[in-house]
Amino acid sequence: MGQAGDQARRGAREVAGAADRARQSRTFEIVARCGYAANGLLHVPIGVIALRLAFGRSGEADQAGAVGQLAGTPGGGLLLWAGLLGGAALALWQLAEALFAARRVEGRGRLKHRLESAGPAAVFAALAATSGSFALGGGTDTGERSRDASAALMQAPGGPVLLFLVGAGSVAAGAFYEVRGVRRKFLEDLQQLPAGRLGQAVTWSGMAGYIGKGLALAVLGILFAVAAVRHDPDRATGLDGALKGLRDQPYGDAALVVVALGLICYGLYTAARARYTKM
Repeated sequence: MGQAGDQARRGAREVAGAADRARQSRTFEIVARCGYAANGLLHVPIGVIALRLAFGRSGEADQAGAVGQLAGTPGGGLLLWAGLLGGAALALWQLAEALFAARRVEGRGRLKHRLESAGPAAVFAALAATSGSFALGGGTDTGERSRDASAALMQAPGGPVLLFLVGAGSVAAGAFYEVRGVRRKFLEDLQQLPAGRLGQAVTWSGMAGYIGKGLALAVLGILFAVAAVRHDPDRATGLDGALKGLRDQPYGDAALVVVALGLICYGLYTAARARYTKM
């Protein structure tokens, strides 16, 4: 039993070492930076679509809607493949951080490090999946998929509780983004901040972007929680449904403008992060 345990630990260390070497390679760095750039390119059109919704226009203000717009532009196919490869690379990087790099963190900080890495891993995996779906000639309706998944979850034992927890998790993630924006903690992700006005622009776009992204996630989480409490999966419609639901509230148009501008700023900051991020 002891020998088997030693072999397992050696195997885990070898896998962790291989993951670290892969993360530190120049090729991986280039692909990962493309992932940040693609993520930024997607958030800008999401924000623009949300801004149009605030003024009574139509559109899908979510990742699928943004990817669909990019697919129809010149060079859009190349951008979709960049989103697929870059998103997959970033997802694997964050997953490696959660599984292996966290081993180097002592005490309670280890769990915090794992959670902070696992969340972005899921986000970048979704980016890769959506980009890949369009790049391969398909498409996706995230609102319909979200409703179907919520309906299936509600039929499972304890499903409404789990859906409520998903909503609560989204609200918590939104609060995390907002605090990170207000306290400028996102600057810790950058290897260096460009000098002068460009550095100020990166800082202010990051602040506005993280706050706007946090508000969007909070609204999304509230809808999931309400869907769970009322046993109504139609309310769990994803980001597009959340933003349209926000528009329908009192003063919702003004609130949606604020969130839309925040999402655009988040996209601009993320695109800048592709150049200045720590790898």
